[in-house]
Formats: sequence, C-alpha cells, structure tokens
Amino acid sequence: MQANSDPKPDGADAIRSVVVAGGGTAGWMAATYLAARLEGQGVKITVIESSAIGTVGVGEATVPAIRDFFKAIGLHDFDVLRASNGTPKLGIDFAGWAGENTRFFHPFGLYGLSSRGVPFHQYWLKLAHAGRRRDLAEYSLCTEMARQGTFMLPVDNPVNELAVFDWAVHFDAARFAALLREVGQQRGIQLIDDVITHAVLDGQTGHIAQLETKAGLSVTGDLFIDCTGFRSMLLGETLDSKWVDWTGLLPCDRAVAMPCAAATAFDRPYTTSTAREAGWQWRIPLQHRVGNGYVYASSQLGDDEAAAVLRGSLEGEPLADPNFIRFGAGHRQSFWIGNCIGVGLAAGFLEPLESTAITLIQTALEKLVDLFPDRHCDPALAAEFNRATTLEYERIRDFIILHYHANRRHGQPLWDAMRAAPLPDKLAHKVALWRARGKLVRYEWEAFLDPSWLSMYAGFDMQPARHDPLADHFTKAQVEQALDHMREAIVAAAGHARPARDFVARLSGAAAPVRAA
Repeated sequence: MQANSDPKPDGADAIRSVVVAGGGTAGWMAATYLAARLEGQGVKITVIESSAIGTVGVGEATVPAIRDFFKAIGLHDFDVLRASNGTPKLGIDFAGWAGENTRFFHPFGLYGLSSRGVPFHQYWLKLAHAGRRRDLAEYSLCTEMARQGTFMLPVDNPVNELAVFDWAVHFDAARFAALLREVGQQRGIQLIDDVITHAVLDGQTGHIAQLETKAGLSVTGDLFIDCTGFRSMLLGETLDSKWVDWTGLLPCDRAVAMPCAAATAFDRPYTTSTAREAGWQWRIPLQHRVGNGYVYASSQLGDDEAAAVLRGSLEGEPLADPNFIRFGAGHRQSFWIGNCIGVGLAAGFLEPLESTAITLIQTALEKLVDLFPDRHCDPALAAEFNRATTLEYERIRDFIILHYHANRRHGQPLWDAMRAAPLPDKLAHKVALWRARGKLVRYEWEAFLDPSWLSMYAGFDMQPARHDPLADHFTKAQVEQALDHMREAIVAAAGHARPARDFVARLSGAAAPVRAA
C-alpha cells in the first residue's frame, strides 16, 4: 500500500502535534518510535529537553524485546551496539541469592524438549522425585553459552526447542539517548533546548494546552508525553495522578552507581546480580567499561556505607564518583489522563533487578500507538491503557518479589523479613500451584513467560510435591535416556558459538557474526 502523501492527517479531529516533555532515554524513545509509526500522517513531534539537566542512568541493561524497538525505528542491532559501546546479553547470573557461594542463571531461552503436550520440566521433575536429580541449566543452550563465555546469533528457523534462545543488549544509556536524538532529528523531530517551567490547562476540557519554558516559549500540542523523570511534572504535578506506593513490598529504595575499568576483555555476555546484606549489586559489562551499582534498603544501610561496599568490590579503577539515586517502588495511579501519557520514570519505577525500566518505556509506546486517540482523547482509550499498564507493573513487581521471597540468605534482617512477608494474592496463587504440581501459571500482561519463572523456581530449589501424571507415560529409564540425548545436543550446538569477545570485536570489522547451526 502506498503511503499517504497528504501532509495533513485525515479528519479535522486527528492528532497533528505531539510534544514530548523531557529527553533522555524515555523522551527520545518516545519521539523516535512515534515518528516512525506515524510516518506519512503529517504529525509534528517536538521534544523539549534541557542540556543543563542530567538524566538518571539506570537503564544500561535490557531484555530481548528492545531489538524489536530498534527495528521499528529503522536501526540495526549492530548499529546500536557500535554507537553505544554495547555488548550482547544472554540473561542474568544470580550470585548468592540462594545462599552464600551459590549461583544460578536466568536465560533468554527455553529448557529442553516437550513431549506429548507435557512441558519438559515435568519430565525433569519426574526424575527428581525418583532421586535422580539433574541440573535444569544443562538443558538450556543460552545458559551453556553464558557459562562458556561464548555467543552466536540465533537461527531464524530453529530445528526444535533446544535451539531456541534470544539475546538482549547492554549499552551506555547516555550514548543510546544521543543516538536516538540523532535519528530523531534526521526524521524531522524538532528539539527545543530549554527548561519547562509549568503546564497550562485548557479551561474547558482540563487537557494540557501548552507548556511554558524558561526562555519564554509557549509550546502548544494536541498530545503530551511526560518524560520528566521522577518529578512527573505533567502527569503527577499538573494532573495530580497519585502515587501507588509499593515500598512495603519492595523495601529497597536507594541505589549508588559507579562505573569502573574492566579487569579483563569482555567475556561475560550477561548481567550479574550479586546479593548483598542490604540488597544486591549489579555488574553490566560494556565495551569501554563496567557498570556497577548497589541497590539497597536505606533502613538497613547508610549511603556512605553502601558506597564503601560498592567501591570495595570493584574489579578495576573507578571511572567516576558515586552517583546516588533515591527512589520508591510503585507507579502513578493513572498513566494516561486527558491528553497526557506518562512514560518511563514519570509513570513509575521498579528496581532494575530484571532490567525492565526500558521495557516499560517500550510497551507504553506500543500500547499508545495501538490505542492512538484523536484530539478528543476518548476516556475509554485511556481507561484501557491504564488497566493494561497497571497489570503489567503488577506482574513485573510480583516476579521481582519472588526473587526476594525465595531467597536463602538466613540470619540477615532484610532477607529474613522478605522470606517471611506475605505475598500478593496473584503471586501467592502462582507459587502455590508450582509447589503443588509444578504448574506454571500465566496471567494477562506477563512480561516474563514460563521459562523465566521456571529458572527462578529451579534456581531457588523450590521443589514441587508432585509432577504432572502425564509425564508417567514414559519410564524413568526412557526419560533419562531422552535427557542424555538433549544434553548432548546442547553441548554440540554450543560448540558452534565463539568467544563473546570475538563477537564484540567483529562489530567494528567486516567479518560476519557467527549464527547458530
């Protein structure tokens, strides 16, 4: 179908101008995505961003869906990796969460082969209940590559479930935002470098009519995207969307970040989350440095102590002073009010344990395009956006809570309290069904699917009382033989991967990256 060559959208009520308040990762993701999806419809997009105001850099790790965003705005994965000093990510390594000197991996991939409509993990459980326990991680190609420090690209049409895996990226958030800014301006997005002082509401509709700036500009628009960070200047301050506080469920409310030089060449294609006495520490390897941070509960640890713990655990020379970030887990009660949609930190925040900050930006934009309004902004569209986004936040919240609930760090106040705390109802139902018969439950707007939940249950050794009786179609000997063959196939497939450092080196060369066999 030929694109509309008319410079104006059809209909007098169509959205003709979108104003993005705030830049950084959220602002420029919003602007470039809308510019790409609304191309040819005559919609003017303006970003108001002050070069004098810094951004909160908590989004250096992602999940595989980010690569769909790259494609949507016309960027290749490798272009992003080159521009942002990025590296590939196969998942997250959890160190110390199941007790001191333990570790398990959350991969972006599947486990084993299902058979006769019965999930693989039920056969794995059948052997465990027979006293023949095996390490679930041995049946994940993604995990095997992470263990070996290797990487390859997935094939487009894998021969079976054993070859199914995905990958995400680590990147320098500031460089990524700069790349998006460049792409956006090439697409004709207008940039106003100024400070927003306040919003003016329309007296009749209650919608935002315009934004006033420090330089005396009045910027009008039909639709406003609030990307003003934790301040939530439009959605929170102007439109009074109340804050739903989840710090009682997720008590970590501080982070201190400090990059350092890498001790070795890139060889860990994954994020590392290491449990600490008052929270957890992240390690995100980039091409030019390692990102580090300590997420902690201020009720358990002071800022100076947290910075000292982080500094003492760095693998190389610090490259910046400690950067302290205060936050609270939760979200705005309404994410869309009138003609204003909150995106990123202006909408809510969940600690970056599973790298979901950028995911929530991306899904908000996808929902917005799916429900894109006209100038009247029918409340039914906002209601559905708010319903779906609330569910999405709750689902991610519950997945993060599971990490704390299932911990095995005994004798430490934070961890003991999290193990003993009651679970939200939906999460309690999930856990109960898993413990009863290894049943995996999937709700609407789940950000993490069955393999992710399985990696947590197995990583924390949450063994169900029974397995699915349909797994008894095969004898224990037959299941053991099948698992042996699966393990052999995993090892053979992983043999086609190459050192992850070689993949990164190829990004600047002419050689093609290796694909899975």
